[in-house]
Amino acid sequence: MHDTGTVAPSDPAPDQVDSQSRHARRFGLPIATCLVMGNIIGGGIFLLPASVAPFGTISLVAFAVLTAGAIALALVFGRLAERDPRTGGPYVYARAAFGDFAGFLAAWSYWITTWVSNAALAVAAVGYLDVLVPVNDHKWTACLAALVLQLLPALANFAGTRYVGAVQLVATVLKFLPLLLVAVGGLFFFDSANLGPFRASDDSPVGAVSAAAAILLFSYLGVESAAVSAGEVRDPRRNVGRATILGTLGAAVVYLLGTLAVFGTVAHDKLITSTAPFSDAVDVMFGGSWGGTAVACAALVSMVGALNGWTLLSAQTPYAAAQDGLFPSAFGKKKRGVPTVGVLVTVVLASLLTVYNYTAGSGGVFESLVLITTFTATVPYLLATVAQIYFLISGQRERVHRGRLVRDGILAGVAFAFSMWLVAGSGYAAVYQGVLFLFVGVLVYAWMAARKQRTATGRH
Repeated sequence: MHDTGTVAPSDPAPDQVDSQSRHARRFGLPIATCLVMGNIIGGGIFLLPASVAPFGTISLVAFAVLTAGAIALALVFGRLAERDPRTGGPYVYARAAFGDFAGFLAAWSYWITTWVSNAALAVAAVGYLDVLVPVNDHKWTACLAALVLQLLPALANFAGTRYVGAVQLVATVLKFLPLLLVAVGGLFFFDSANLGPFRASDDSPVGAVSAAAAILLFSYLGVESAAVSAGEVRDPRRNVGRATILGTLGAAVVYLLGTLAVFGTVAHDKLITSTAPFSDAVDVMFGGSWGGTAVACAALVSMVGALNGWTLLSAQTPYAAAQDGLFPSAFGKKKRGVPTVGVLVTVVLASLLTVYNYTAGSGGVFESLVLITTFTATVPYLLATVAQIYFLISGQRERVHRGRLVRDGILAGVAFAFSMWLVAGSGYAAVYQGVLFLFVGVLVYAWMAARKQRTATGRH
């Protein structure tokens, strides 16, 4: 990126997809956009309207504020990918700015986030599957269903990037269309009497926005998806940024219009207690009681698509770190364009956590791990935005276009504030426990750094 005064690296050879394999394909702009949108929109959208309804329609203001922060973060990732378009995203940027240790922390925290999130996604997806096929009657049936839901996306990843992209495209279209149907269709059934009060809680306007934002904060996790997979994207300097912005904007449209449509079609007092707000909206719009089945299908497709994308990302960051000797070397090998060892390890760890969830009873450990990921997911964002600020400040001023410096500086500042907000929104327990996970990573780093040093000096 010439405006920082640093020399931009050439397109990286190590990340090139094996063009000789018919199973490996670089992602074009549409697939990269679907990867971003599909990873942002998981299953949470189907419960969000009911979650924020107690605060009133002021929660839409919170959504708008968060969307602005997410777009600023997306723009920063686009600029960073233009500077260094290698697989790994935040890991690559943090390491380039601050060295191996910062890069490792970004990789370690992101890796923990991905496999724990995969287990949580699979368990949540079983709840929607139960609407279509009764599987929750017996815990081992439910457990088996959750394991299958993780295995299918993993098989697509093992088959190669060509199939990962195809699954992501189909899943994103299949979940985007019904959500958009509710969002647009809801406008024809919109009744302002259903909206309820603008501020339904006793909080001040700022307090209400902050409280609603705390629930909505993690709706945009996944904006980094194209940057993390930059090595598999065609013309990454150009397409990663565009895919990140388009995917984030697409998710924002679905979120905002979908929530507004549900607010306007389901009476406020009913929405507050609803366990399936989109189902209730579909029933109001089209009559009958088939809304639950339709929404369950859409949610299941949505979550399988998210699992497909997150499974790929779970292997990409360790792959990039392994290339630099900061993760075991096995993570740094690819087949059909996919780091297969990383995918395998993720599936095994997520599956073990899933089995634990169904066998541990009410221990709450699974819930605690999911809570921890709300913090570990934000660590790479924070490091990436600080890296961008470092690149801007340390650049040779005479080679920087002043207008662009100011614009990029403002965007980086907003993205940093958004990342800090995410950390604060994680809650004390998540930050406390998440830091413990990071400290475990410090021990792993010490081991890997020592091995790297011994290799460099020729000692065995």
